[in-house]
Amino acid sequence: MKRLLFPLLIACSTPFSLVAEETAETRGNPIVTDLFTADPCPMVHGDTLYIYTGHDEQTEEGKGFVMNDWYCFSTQDMVTYEKHGPLLSWKDFSWSKGDAFASHVIEHEGKFFWFVSIRHKDVKVHEGFAIGVAVSDRPTGPFKDAIGKALITDETPNSVVLNIDPAVYIDDDGQAYLFWGSWNAGRWVKLKDSLLELDGEVQTLEADHFFEAPFVHKKGETYYLTYASHYPSTTEYSTSKSITGPWTYGGVIHDLLPKSETNHQGIVEFKGQTYFVYHNAQLPGGTVFRRSLCVDKLEYQEDGSIKKVVRTTTSVPKVE
Repeated sequence: MKRLLFPLLIACSTPFSLVAEETAETRGNPIVTDLFTADPCPMVHGDTLYIYTGHDEQTEEGKGFVMNDWYCFSTQDMVTYEKHGPLLSWKDFSWSKGDAFASHVIEHEGKFFWFVSIRHKDVKVHEGFAIGVAVSDRPTGPFKDAIGKALITDETPNSVVLNIDPAVYIDDDGQAYLFWGSWNAGRWVKLKDSLLELDGEVQTLEADHFFEAPFVHKKGETYYLTYASHYPSTTEYSTSKSITGPWTYGGVIHDLLPKSETNHQGIVEFKGQTYFVYHNAQLPGGTVFRRSLCVDKLEYQEDGSIKKVVRTTTSVPKVE
C-alpha cells in the first residue's frame, strides 16, 4: 500500500499532565491525524509493530458512537507509519447489523485472528452485542469471517449485558484465553487451539474496579491485567502469578483523559521498549465520540509495579 506520512500535530496543553518533550525524531501524539481512531490493539510480527484501531465517524456535534470499520497502522521505527484499510467492517459478518466496536488481533500458528465486538442482528437478550472472529494469512488481510457465526452472544451462559472489548492471550503452555466485558462485569474463557471454539464454561473475572477493556500481558513471571475503571474511565491494573487469577489490585496507571470519557489501552514490547498504546480526543474537533490513537512509554518500578503513564504531545523516540 501507499506509504502515508501523517502531519505532526502538537495537542493543546491541558491540566492533565500532557508534556511536550524536545526530542530529535518523534512522531507526535496523536499518531494519526487524518481520521479519528479508537480502541487500539498492538501486535508485533517480525520487525514490525501493527496497531489495529476502530474508526470514529461521528460528526463534531453528534452524540453516540458511529463506528463501521477497522484500520491498521504499522511501523518499524515508531516514527514513520503506514496506513492500512479499512481492513474489516461489520458488514463482513453476515450475522451483524452494525457498530464496529473494540477489537483485538493476535497471531497463532501462522494465521492472524481478529476478534471483534459488533451488534448481532438476531440475538438480543440484553444489549445485543456479540464477539466474532475473522482470520487472515497476513497481518493486513484480507480478513474473512472465520466461523460464520458469533463466538459469544447474549445467549452464551454467564455472558454479560454488554459483550464487547475482546482480548486474547496465549499462555506459555499454548493455552489461549479470551477476556471481555463492560458495565463493571468481566468474563474469561479458554479457547480451543483453533481459537474458533470455546473450551469450557465462561468464568467471571474478579478484578477490583473493573469496568471494561481488559488487556493481558506478562513480564517475567507476573501476569498484568489492565483495564478501564469507573466511567469516565481511568486505566488501572491488577497482577497475578496465574492467568486465571486471583488478581491483586495494583492501582491507577493512566489518569482521566480530557474530552474522552473512555480509556482503552494495549501494552506491547517492541525492539526492547515497552509502549502504552491508547486513545485521546486531542485532535481539532475531537470529542467523546471522536478519538485519536496515541503511544507513550510504559515503565515499571524495581518491584514490578507499573509507573503511572506520562502522556506527551511528542509520542516516543525513534527506534532502529
